Amino acid sequence: MAIRDLIPWSRNQEVAPARGGYDPFMTLHREMNRLFDDAFRGFGGMGLSPLMEGQFGWPKLELSETDKALTVSVELPGMTEKDVNVEINNGVLTIRGEKKNERKDEGKYFTERYYGAFERQIPLQDVEEDKAEASFKDGVLTVSLPKSENPRAGVKRIAINSQ
Repeated sequence: MAIRDLIPWSRNQEVAPARGGYDPFMTLHREMNRLFDDAFRGFGGMGLSPLMEGQFGWPKLELSETDKALTVSVELPGMTEKDVNVEINNGVLTIRGEKKNERKDEGKYFTERYYGAFERQIPLQDVEEDKAEASFKDGVLTVSLPKSENPRAGVKRIAINSQ
Protein backbone atom coordinates (compact mmCIF):
# COMPACT_ATOMS: atom_id res chain seq x y z
CA MET A 1 0.00 0.00 0.00
CA ALA A 2 1.32 3.41 -0.93
CA ILE A 3 1.29 6.31 1.53
CA ARG A 4 -0.95 8.10 -0.93
CA ASP A 5 -3.68 5.53 -0.20
CA LEU A 6 -3.78 6.68 3.45
CA ILE A 7 -4.54 10.32 2.63
CA PRO A 8 -8.27 11.10 2.93
CA TRP A 9 -9.96 11.84 -0.36
CA SER A 10 -11.75 15.11 -1.02
CA ARG A 11 -13.60 16.48 -4.02
CA ASN A 12 -10.69 18.68 -5.00
CA GLN A 13 -8.23 15.80 -5.28
CA GLU A 14 -7.80 13.13 -7.88
CA VAL A 15 -7.16 9.68 -6.48
CA ALA A 16 -5.33 7.14 -8.56
CA PRO A 17 -7.40 4.04 -9.35
CA ALA A 18 -6.63 0.77 -7.60
CA ARG A 19 -4.21 -1.62 -9.25
CA GLY A 20 -7.04 -3.76 -10.58
CA GLY A 21 -8.91 -0.70 -11.94
CA TYR A 22 -12.10 -0.47 -9.85
CA ASP A 23 -11.87 -0.38 -6.03
CA PRO A 24 -15.32 -0.72 -4.38
CA PHE A 25 -13.99 0.25 -0.94
CA MET A 26 -12.51 3.50 -2.23
CA THR A 27 -15.80 4.25 -4.02
CA LEU A 28 -17.70 3.63 -0.78
CA HIS A 29 -15.22 5.85 1.09
CA ARG A 30 -15.72 8.69 -1.39
CA GLU A 31 -19.50 8.44 -1.30
CA MET A 32 -19.61 8.43 2.52
CA ASN A 33 -17.36 11.51 2.64
CA ARG A 34 -19.58 13.26 0.11
CA LEU A 35 -22.74 12.43 2.07
CA PHE A 36 -21.30 13.73 5.34
CA ASP A 37 -19.95 16.86 3.64
CA ASP A 38 -23.37 17.60 2.16
CA ALA A 39 -25.30 16.88 5.37
CA PHE A 40 -23.10 18.92 7.73
CA ARG A 41 -21.99 21.72 5.42
CA GLY A 42 -23.98 24.43 7.23
CA PHE A 43 -22.67 23.81 10.76
CA GLY A 44 -19.66 26.08 10.32
CA GLY A 45 -21.64 28.91 8.72
CA MET A 46 -24.56 31.08 9.69
CA GLY A 47 -26.88 28.28 10.79
CA LEU A 48 -27.91 24.73 10.34
CA SER A 49 -28.25 23.15 6.95
CA PRO A 50 -31.82 23.00 5.62
CA LEU A 51 -31.86 19.26 6.28
CA MET A 52 -31.08 19.70 9.97
CA GLU A 53 -33.16 22.85 10.38
CA GLY A 54 -36.29 21.14 9.16
CA GLN A 55 -35.75 18.22 11.48
CA PHE A 56 -34.80 19.93 14.75
CA GLY A 57 -35.69 23.59 14.53
CA TRP A 58 -39.40 23.62 13.80
CA PRO A 59 -41.52 25.02 15.20
CA LYS A 60 -39.54 28.03 16.37
CA LEU A 61 -40.04 28.95 19.98
CA GLU A 62 -39.17 31.71 22.41
CA LEU A 63 -38.78 31.43 26.18
CA SER A 64 -39.05 34.41 28.49
CA GLU A 65 -38.76 34.36 32.25
CA THR A 66 -39.58 36.89 34.94
CA ASP A 67 -39.62 36.60 38.71
CA LYS A 68 -43.27 35.56 38.56
CA ALA A 69 -43.67 33.43 35.41
CA LEU A 70 -42.14 31.48 32.57
CA THR A 71 -43.68 32.14 29.15
CA VAL A 72 -43.23 29.92 26.09
CA SER A 73 -44.25 31.33 22.70
CA VAL A 74 -44.32 29.04 19.66
CA GLU A 75 -44.75 30.14 16.04
CA LEU A 76 -47.27 27.89 14.30
CA PRO A 77 -48.28 29.69 11.09
CA GLY A 78 -51.19 28.20 9.20
CA MET A 79 -52.34 26.14 12.18
CA THR A 80 -55.21 26.39 14.66
CA GLU A 81 -55.51 25.39 18.30
CA LYS A 82 -57.19 22.15 17.15
CA ASP A 83 -53.94 21.09 15.42
CA VAL A 84 -51.85 21.39 18.60
CA ASN A 85 -51.67 19.40 21.84
CA VAL A 86 -50.03 20.90 24.96
CA GLU A 87 -49.34 18.83 28.07
CA ILE A 88 -47.11 18.72 31.13
CA ASN A 89 -45.85 15.39 32.41
CA ASN A 90 -43.08 14.72 34.96
CA GLY A 91 -41.76 18.28 34.81
CA VAL A 92 -41.63 18.47 31.00
CA LEU A 93 -43.81 20.72 28.84
CA THR A 94 -44.59 18.92 25.56
CA ILE A 95 -46.00 20.72 22.54
CA ARG A 96 -46.94 18.44 19.66
CA GLY A 97 -49.09 18.61 16.60
CA GLU A 98 -49.24 18.18 12.88
CA LYS A 99 -49.30 20.65 10.04
CA LYS A 100 -51.07 19.12 7.09
CA ASN A 101 -50.23 19.90 3.51
CA GLU A 102 -53.07 21.95 2.01
CA ARG A 103 -52.04 21.11 -1.53
CA LYS A 104 -53.03 17.97 -3.36
CA ASP A 105 -50.43 16.08 -5.37
CA GLU A 106 -51.24 17.77 -8.66
CA GLY A 107 -48.24 18.30 -10.86
CA LYS A 108 -44.84 19.53 -9.84
CA TYR A 109 -44.27 22.29 -7.33
CA PHE A 110 -41.59 23.66 -5.04
CA THR A 111 -42.06 24.52 -1.38
CA GLU A 112 -39.91 25.74 1.51
CA ARG A 113 -42.73 25.33 4.01
CA TYR A 114 -42.64 22.63 6.68
CA TYR A 115 -45.34 20.00 6.91
CA GLY A 116 -45.81 16.97 9.09
CA ALA A 117 -45.82 16.02 12.73
CA PHE A 118 -43.68 17.84 15.29
CA GLU A 119 -42.91 17.65 18.98
CA ARG A 120 -40.95 20.05 21.19
CA GLN A 121 -40.15 19.34 24.84
CA ILE A 122 -39.10 21.93 27.39
CA PRO A 123 -37.92 20.86 30.87
CA LEU A 124 -39.59 22.87 33.62
CA GLN A 125 -38.30 23.78 37.04
CA ASP A 126 -39.98 25.59 39.91
CA VAL A 127 -43.30 26.30 38.19
CA GLU A 128 -46.85 25.63 39.31
CA GLU A 129 -47.94 23.12 36.69
CA ASP A 130 -51.58 23.17 37.86
CA LYS A 131 -51.91 26.89 37.05
CA ALA A 132 -50.53 26.74 33.49
CA GLU A 133 -52.53 28.60 30.83
CA ALA A 134 -52.33 28.46 27.04
CA SER A 135 -53.68 30.78 24.36
CA PHE A 136 -53.54 30.76 20.57
CA LYS A 137 -53.72 33.94 18.50
CA ASP A 138 -52.58 34.76 14.95
CA GLY A 139 -50.57 31.55 14.59
CA VAL A 140 -48.71 31.97 17.88
CA LEU A 141 -49.22 29.61 20.81
CA THR A 142 -48.41 31.16 24.19
CA VAL A 143 -48.10 29.04 27.34
CA SER A 144 -47.80 30.87 30.67
CA LEU A 145 -46.49 29.01 33.70
CA PRO A 146 -46.51 30.87 37.04
CA LYS A 147 -43.43 30.36 39.18
CA SER A 148 -43.72 28.40 42.40
CA GLU A 149 -43.53 30.36 45.64
CA ASN A 150 -41.63 27.48 47.24
CA PRO A 151 -38.94 26.57 44.73
CA ARG A 152 -37.11 23.29 45.13
CA ALA A 153 -33.52 23.43 46.30
CA GLY A 154 -31.21 23.65 43.31
CA VAL A 155 -28.59 21.12 44.35
CA LYS A 156 -28.81 18.39 46.93
CA ARG A 157 -25.48 17.01 48.01
CA ILE A 158 -25.38 13.29 48.76
CA ALA A 159 -22.79 12.01 51.20
CA ILE A 160 -20.66 9.07 50.08
CA ASN A 161 -20.12 6.41 52.71
CA SER A 162 -16.80 4.59 52.77
CA GLN A 163 -16.75 0.85 53.31
